[in-house]
Amino acid sequence: MFDVKLDRGASLPLHDQVAAKIRRAIADGEATPGQRLPPARDLAAVMDVNTNTVLRAFRVLRDEGLLQFGRGHGARVSGTPQRELVHARARDLLQLARHHGYRRDELVAIIEQLP
Repeated sequence: MFDVKLDRGASLPLHDQVAAKIRRAIADGEATPGQRLPPARDLAAVMDVNTNTVLRAFRVLRDEGLLQFGRGHGARVSGTPQRELVHARARDLLQLARHHGYRRDELVAIIEQLP
């Protein structure tokens, strides 16, 4: 499913490289919404990294809205990179609003007033 070659000499941490491989698989349609990913330990073995590295990548992708976890169900694809982009922009907007003293509810009210 995933290109398993990681660049151990790269400045990009291994967990970010693993996340990028999974992100690319989702973007290319190799992993589709609802599809269950292989267990972290299996991916770790194939990619020759520690299981914690894959789990950290999974958490990054969950925070981006690309994966979801279910007890006993493993990691499933829940979104697409386009959805990730919207989530990233929303997080950026929330951070900007907080920087300028706005609370989340105030930001939501501003968004709701937009045409």
